[in-house]
Amino acid sequence: MEDRRQPYDEPSWYALYTRARHEKRVDTALRERSFEAYLPLVARLRQWHDRQKVVEFPMFPSYVFARTSLRDLPAALSTPGVATVVRFNGRPVPISSEEIGNVRRFSKALAEAGTDAHLGPLVSVGQQVRVVSGPFAGVEGTVLEQRARRATIQVGIGAIQQALRVELEVESLESLRSSQAVDR
Repeated sequence: MEDRRQPYDEPSWYALYTRARHEKRVDTALRERSFEAYLPLVARLRQWHDRQKVVEFPMFPSYVFARTSLRDLPAALSTPGVATVVRFNGRPVPISSEEIGNVRRFSKALAEAGTDAHLGPLVSVGQQVRVVSGPFAGVEGTVLEQRARRATIQVGIGAIQQALRVELEVESLESLRSSQAVDR
């Protein structure tokens, strides 16, 4: 079996989990420490009692992406405001350059279009999910269809070959696949 782990000195992208509302400070501090960092931002119009203002918010709250080698990762983790790196089975999870490039293109398109995106869990057709909020909380089912911010899930009883379907907001679902869980 081929070992697909990244070489120790080869730089990769990693998701750093930050303290609440420390994303911009962490991004700046990483750059000052000569790390390649990326903090995707989205502009949103905010209303105060006396005025409106466009404010940039992190696209992924509490996450900053840093490109570093495993050898230099401890230095990135020692940056003030960084809590940890996203891990799976105790090991830092590298993120492909293609995924980072896709987020960059998406962020640029949002800015050009002047529209806003909404964060939600990644669900796909065939995935086993649990409803975590709303009147269906606790129900487990299979995603049959996924459109925009909504997903149709099916809850079935195999013994009688019958199923019920309901359409829910994607934000109300969580994956049941333990292989996709990450440690923070």
